[in-house]
Amino acid sequence: MPCISSRVNQMPATPSENGLVYKNCCGNVAFALPLLGTFIRRHQATPNQPHPMAHPEHHHTHRVGWLRAAVLGANDGIVSTASLIVGVAAAHTGHNSVLVAGVAGMMAGAMAMAAGEYVSVSSQADSERADLNREREELASQPEHELAELAAIYVSRGLDPGLANQVARQLMAKDALGAHARDELGISETLSARPVQAAIASACSFAVGAVMPLLIVLVVPATALVGAVSASSLAFLALLGMLAARAGGSPVLRATVRVTFWGALAMALTAGVGALFGAVV
Repeated sequence: MPCISSRVNQMPATPSENGLVYKNCCGNVAFALPLLGTFIRRHQATPNQPHPMAHPEHHHTHRVGWLRAAVLGANDGIVSTASLIVGVAAAHTGHNSVLVAGVAGMMAGAMAMAAGEYVSVSSQADSERADLNREREELASQPEHELAELAAIYVSRGLDPGLANQVARQLMAKDALGAHARDELGISETLSARPVQAAIASACSFAVGAVMPLLIVLVVPATALVGAVSASSLAFLALLGMLAARAGGSPVLRATVRVTFWGALAMALTAGVGALFGAVV
């Protein structure tokens, strides 16, 4: 045979729809890679094409602003109202007195929670605003010092000094204040203080939590209020702990036990005070 396999690598390759085809000197196909061309075309990455193994990530930090206030408000609504009802009922007062005390506690607690959240979160927002104004002034008066400061932060996180300086320059060129707020001050859009949102979430969740033991007062006779309100409130607290853990992506059992334990302790202490003094608490 005039053609030998050693000459195959010396033959020119001709393109084919399925790959590269080598022909021997007699014009017959001697060697082919039918899958190579298809494989390369299908797997060749393009600059704007996402990786085929990319997957969406679901985080929960964007819920921090309202989740903390909502859980705090609902927990306080259940615990304070149930404790008030249990304490008043343990003092052997009338059914109407217990109901009035519970409603008054719900209204006062909701307003107090809203005011407290608004004032406290507003103080946090004021501090953040003051820090941002100070940082804006330093960027205007000492840009090189701020650049070195930002680069030092990236070095402390593991970047090489040269790369850290390059990253700092590029971030400051786009948004200098945002880069320093995020990496130096720890202030971001997701975690920034929102006083109105916190106040509304806290007041509404307190009212929702307080309504639960009040509903038990409406359907249970006065003689059974202490046990019924205590048991139902513990169930409500366990449910709150589960929902909060689900919303925040944390372990369900630990959150449920934590919320239920402290709620039970608060109601037990209040019932003990009411039974001991025999008066409205």
